[in-house]
Amino acid sequence: MTAVHKRHWAGDPDRPALALHCMMGSGSYWGPIATALKGRVDLQGFDMPGHGRSDDWLPARDDPDYHTAVTRIAASFIERPLDLIGHSLGATVALRIAVAAPEAVRSLTLIEPVLFAAAPDAAQDVLDDQMRAALDAGNDQAAAQAFLSVWGAVPANLSPAMLRQIRLVADTGPTLRHDRANILRDGGLEAIDAPVLLISGQKSPPVIGAIADALAVRLPDVGRAQVPDAGHILPLTHPEQVAGLIAVNLDRA
Repeated sequence: MTAVHKRHWAGDPDRPALALHCMMGSGSYWGPIATALKGRVDLQGFDMPGHGRSDDWLPARDDPDYHTAVTRIAASFIERPLDLIGHSLGATVALRIAVAAPEAVRSLTLIEPVLFAAAPDAAQDVLDDQMRAALDAGNDQAAAQAFLSVWGAVPANLSPAMLRQIRLVADTGPTLRHDRANILRDGGLEAIDAPVLLISGQKSPPVIGAIADALAVRLPDVGRAQVPDAGHILPLTHPEQVAGLIAVNLDRA
């Protein structure tokens, strides 16, 4: 398995928490949020394979798909019920864990979960098709630019890491678009009895609201929140507001 860089922001030892980052991000962006939480939780995180300080994703023949591998890494951090926080892809991993082992989750905060299977969207289908066509043609730069134009911000120069990571984005397609992990199975979301908070950015793509709508109607204990003037990468751009909302959900647990 790829070597994974772990991160830790010390806090209340009786309140363990785990935070999962987005694609093309790293665990480092939870630092300002941990600071804003002022030690309320003992927060751990990690850089997903191919991100931050972790090794590149070089799966062996018998290794699982990328989403499954990240889920297994995340699950390895869980020794007792904890507060689980995820953003974008990380939120889908958090939700997958909560469905599989609801007893392991004390509270669940999902920031813009990109589980497109919950709310199929024509615009997202077009973007995925554009990315796939570019990757099939060997034009990773065009694929990364198309992805970031919707889900991030296109930098003046794409880094080599971003060009590698766009292949990982494509690898998660079967899970996010077609629910290969069966996250949306009958009774799965309904079995999560921990308080759930769905957070979105006001300026995020419309599909984010549709996904949150689809998840919310099935979750037994759910709250919704929207951060004004924020887009998809709101943990980076609005850490104080995001931390405040996470704290609200911590209080509910």
